[in-house]
Amino acid sequence: MTTGTGRQQAGNTQAEKSGDMNLLDRIFITLLLIVFGGIVLHAPLTVGFETLFPHFELLIKSWKEILLGAATVLGGVVLLQKRQLAILKQPVLLLIAGYALLHLLLLVLIPGEVTSSLAGILIDLRYLLFFVLVLIAVRLYPQSRRWLLVTGLVGALVVLIFAVLQATILPPDILKFIGYSQTTIAPYLTVDQNMDFIRINSTLRGPNSLGAYAVITLTLLLTIGLKGYHQQFKRPMGIVAILGIGNIVALWASYSRSALIGAVVAVGTVLIYTFRRRITKWVWIGMIALAVVLGGIFVAARNTDFVSNVVLHEDRGEGNNVNSNDGHVSSLIDGARLMLTQPYGAGIGSTGSASLYGDQPLIIENQYLFIAHEAGWVGLALFLGIFVSVLMSLWRGRADWLAFGVFASGIGLAIIGMVLPVWADDTIGIIWWGLAAIAVGSVEIGNGRGKTRT
Repeated sequence: MTTGTGRQQAGNTQAEKSGDMNLLDRIFITLLLIVFGGIVLHAPLTVGFETLFPHFELLIKSWKEILLGAATVLGGVVLLQKRQLAILKQPVLLLIAGYALLHLLLLVLIPGEVTSSLAGILIDLRYLLFFVLVLIAVRLYPQSRRWLLVTGLVGALVVLIFAVLQATILPPDILKFIGYSQTTIAPYLTVDQNMDFIRINSTLRGPNSLGAYAVITLTLLLTIGLKGYHQQFKRPMGIVAILGIGNIVALWASYSRSALIGAVVAVGTVLIYTFRRRITKWVWIGMIALAVVLGGIFVAARNTDFVSNVVLHEDRGEGNNVNSNDGHVSSLIDGARLMLTQPYGAGIGSTGSASLYGDQPLIIENQYLFIAHEAGWVGLALFLGIFVSVLMSLWRGRADWLAFGVFASGIGLAIIGMVLPVWADDTIGIIWWGLAAIAVGSVEIGNGRGKTRT
């Protein structure tokens, strides 16, 4: 008599054979690949089509949500056909279901403007829905891990190559020719309106998005190199060089301080864990001493043009009244005050880009205060439970290069979330949570030992 575990293992073995995938299976996977690959081109594609068809702006912006909706229906049918509904009983998926139900409940209890509410619920839940769908796909079809990673690699090459071109030989406003403008997406930004420090977008929504994306790709590239998995990939060194140079250029030319801090945390996590057995107390003492010296140099150089503009974002020489630091502080204070006075939240779509469709727009530059403002204290607690649960699963599977790299980059992005609503960015949300689902699903197939395919 075959046990339940035996049946599941047999099902996984059969799923590895692409010939066993029927038409619905292939469409389901294809939809996920389109979203995962197309999300890095979301900004230029939507701006271009919105310029041509301005009356269909919301429909054009929602292309990924439409595909995710179709994939959700197909995923449900596939799970029923294969009798694999047990996949949905994982604790993290139950937390996600609770988080989604809370959002639906708040739509009824705290109704807002229809367009804002609809945009808000899509922004809040799309990356979690993608996580669920990719997790299902990897569990049912282990070979989809490779397809998704190859798609992600192609996307990274596009983003980072264009970042290098935009920072070097292309004119700063090159994107204006496809519709970028102050009314859509600015073709580039500057450091507090100082034209000597131009912040590039590449194909993403803005410099901060590009910086956060570089944190993910840089961490994964470092993880592959340090853990020796480059031999398994057998990629040409040219691709490795392009990715490495592109990441450095993207981080630098984005002038995103939050991304730089996130990168230091993520890369530091990888290095410390990888070389933990070689780090003696004298090495720690040396690193602390180096940090003190660097801190002293920073204080001494705080009035120089470089530190003033690039690090502090303050143009002292020109007496610029535009100061992004004041905006960040004001946003954090307002967000914290609202969180303390509104334990149930102000409703879905009440902040961020969704609120711009209503009559009371509000921007909160902190991911956690962003969630608390919309979904209240319960919503924030549920989200933190989801995020921590995913990180724990990634940590348990850290023998797998992907799980460890996504874990480290997740720590970096969590830091970025302190000053930016990082998950509200469609590209960053889809990419990181998609990679997390690939890693978590693969580790589960490998019985928690990280014995997964590259």
